[in-house]
Amino acid sequence: MSLWDRLLRRAAPSQTIKSSDPYLAEFFGLRSGSWQADVDRDTAAGLPVAYACVQLVAQTLASMPLHLFARTADGGRERQTSHPLSRVLSDMASESVTSFECREYVAASVLISGNGYARITWSGKGQVEALEPLAPQNVTVKKLTTGRLRYHLRNTTGQPETLSQDDMLHIRHRMDSDGIYGSSPITVARAAFNQSVAQHEAAYGHAKAGFRPSGVLSFPNPISDDGKGAALDALEKKASDTSAQDGVLVLDGGAEWKPLAFNSRDAEFLESRKLSDLAIARIFGVPPTAIGIPDHATYSNVEGENRALVSKCLAPMARRMETAMNAALLPPSARPRSYIEHNFDSLTRGDLAARFEAYGTAVQNGILTRNEVRAKENMPAIKGGDNMLTPLNMQEGNPDADME
Repeated sequence: MSLWDRLLRRAAPSQTIKSSDPYLAEFFGLRSGSWQADVDRDTAAGLPVAYACVQLVAQTLASMPLHLFARTADGGRERQTSHPLSRVLSDMASESVTSFECREYVAASVLISGNGYARITWSGKGQVEALEPLAPQNVTVKKLTTGRLRYHLRNTTGQPETLSQDDMLHIRHRMDSDGIYGSSPITVARAAFNQSVAQHEAAYGHAKAGFRPSGVLSFPNPISDDGKGAALDALEKKASDTSAQDGVLVLDGGAEWKPLAFNSRDAEFLESRKLSDLAIARIFGVPPTAIGIPDHATYSNVEGENRALVSKCLAPMARRMETAMNAALLPPSARPRSYIEHNFDSLTRGDLAARFEAYGTAVQNGILTRNEVRAKENMPAIKGGDNMLTPLNMQEGNPDADME
């Protein structure tokens, strides 16, 4: 039985394949360090599809307006633009970090490590005046007997520091069973990330080696290392001889040459990598088309996936951040009348025609004023634009008259 037959069929117990060439085992995937232990989070987060998912969610949330609102007596709300916290949320989080950078870093930390941290600086009036994002690997959390949390961290100088729960913004991705930390998606779905990293490493190894070897030169009996080297030198010399006719090789000593026709497509390698990318996108809740995977995409399902990105991915993450911010950045006395909320209008406003059609319906039915519509389109107010309009053929109903 030849080596090729042995590779494609299970050999009999007395027939085993022996080779002192370690590359042969590596070529057929018998050695892979990625499967021996869990991949670290930095490696997993560096996968192209994982990086795209984290970047999409973190950057989109950071670019959305984040406002501080106060509830009014008539059940409405108004923005607190003069409050110091508004500047921290929408302008500068601290003296050296913009609000976009702070929110992006914290959101990315939540998606990668399961926990996002930011140190809170309070003013003498009990108002937040700065937020400083912290690296999750530098923070450890301990739960006290009172139920509150205490945070231990290493500052920029490497010195240990302790913060109380009141001085830390802590956003968790699906609270762990200990009630302290959040669960990292990479850790929870470690098998999927291990597989994707192993495939990435295999593709890199094959590309680096030029998808070699191109074949196997087998002998019926064991030969010495010197004999192997001489055989390979003779084979290479013959193959590179320009005077050789028709590429015919003459092998003696029972040698047998079998080309290896395996490639990525034959082994369905490319298809398996696509499935791994889809699995990672599914873990983060990101539609494939949003991160540049257009397979099976049509105009209708792309539009549906864009809506799913907002409702099933961004909205839950935004709500997770809002509730944590309301609890950490607002004093208990201010929470009944104030709250923090993202503005999704920029993501759900649609195209120009659909937007103006909706505006027209809202103005005609007395839902919005003309100046409210103009403000949404970043246009100045007009005289008389604050008056509510109603159609002339509409009037208030009389429930008592209907019962007569």
